[in-house]
Amino acid sequence: MTVMFNHTIIAAKDRDESARFFRELLEVPEAPSWGVFTNIQLDGGVLLQFAEPPVEIQMQHYAFLVDEDLFDRAYRRLCDRGITHWADPQMRRPGEINNEHGGRGVYVKDPAGHAIELITRPYL
Repeated sequence: MTVMFNHTIIAAKDRDESARFFRELLEVPEAPSWGVFTNIQLDGGVLLQFAEPPVEIQMQHYAFLVDEDLFDRAYRRLCDRGITHWADPQMRRPGEINNEHGGRGVYVKDPAGHAIELITRPYL
C-alpha cells in the first residue's frame, strides 16, 4: 500500500466557525461529524477535523493546492468580505497575491489564527 494523507485535527476557538471558514474558502462539502469534531472533506477522502482544545492554540500553517478558477473565486471572497490577506508568509505585503513558483499564492488567517496558504502550483 502506498502512503496517503488521511486526516488531521485543527485546533479551533469555535470548531463550527472554523469549519465553515474552510468550507466556504475551499468550496468543499461538510462531512459527517462526531464527538468533539466538526469535519470537512477534501478530495481523496482527506478529513479536516476541527476541535476546541482545552489549551491555548498555537498557530499552525496549512497550505492548499487549488486550481486557477478556485483561486480566483476564493480570492474574490476574501476581498469582498474584507478579510486581511498577504502575498507573503511574513505578512509584509498586505492586500496582494504573489506570482512565485510559476503560479499564484495568497496567505490568510483563519478564525483561530492559523496561517492558511492557497497556491496554484506546487513548489516542487
